[in-house]
Amino acid sequence: MVTPLEPGVWGVLATPFSGSVFDLDEAGVARLCEHYQSVGATGLTVLGVFGEAARLTDQERATIVEIAADTCDLPLVVGATSLSTRVAIDEVRKAQDVAGDRIVGAMVQVNSTAPATLIDHFNAIHQATGLGIVAQDYPAVSGISIRPEVLVAALRDKPFCAAVKAEAPPTAVAVRTLADGLDVPVFGGLGGIGLLDELAAGAAGAMTGFSVPEGLLACIQAWKDGGYEMARQAWLPYLPLAVFEQQPGIALAIRKEALRMRGLIAEAGVRLPGRTMPDTLSEQLGRHLAAVLPDGR
Repeated sequence: MVTPLEPGVWGVLATPFSGSVFDLDEAGVARLCEHYQSVGATGLTVLGVFGEAARLTDQERATIVEIAADTCDLPLVVGATSLSTRVAIDEVRKAQDVAGDRIVGAMVQVNSTAPATLIDHFNAIHQATGLGIVAQDYPAVSGISIRPEVLVAALRDKPFCAAVKAEAPPTAVAVRTLADGLDVPVFGGLGGIGLLDELAAGAAGAMTGFSVPEGLLACIQAWKDGGYEMARQAWLPYLPLAVFEQQPGIALAIRKEALRMRGLIAEAGVRLPGRTMPDTLSEQLGRHLAAVLPDGR
């Protein structure tokens, strides 16, 4: 049996780039890792969708994992971008070669709607790496849409499962089914846009790249301390920003620009085929950030 992930906020690391050729900004990666630790994140997810992992070279991936392991003490979950079992194993093993036992889990995409195929996929990666699997249900990226009850049947009582990341709308419905049917934590994602509803449905926290993780932490701590009403009040100031960031097609670009405005990264470039944030949104993004970060940071 693997150890389930701890509840709370697992930040998803962005990948900052510099210059017109979009070189990896190693100093920016380090600042982001340090920030997540300083605000009290439970752990850090590297090489996720928010980190543009599919657009990175093998060397860049290794460098990011190395920086994360060297600059913070947080437990690390490493993402596997491929839907192919063999390639996903290779991705995870390369990260382990760099960070060793600092990696506590592998976030792996749901790659089939057939339970037997899915079980074989997750189990093979677990057996090859020794890591618990964080099953990521993100059909917008994987192209695979699986019913929550089918995913429960595939994951229930499986020794390889360490957590589930539920990102198939309506997420609160999926979280409820998964949380009721499994004995591992279920995390919300999608920039925290459904955080409050997901907590009410049984989520253990959030695993996402929201540009102000302090808001996620405030909401989840309030949930622990006082339940729904306290969490609602804690999250309300951040909700307009979460909604603003989640605009289709440019969500990543908006979040990276927000991180730039906060001084956490130097440039907000997104590698192709990602889209940049329209300049016309800059002033409004600044308003949203000022509402929750009076000092701009």
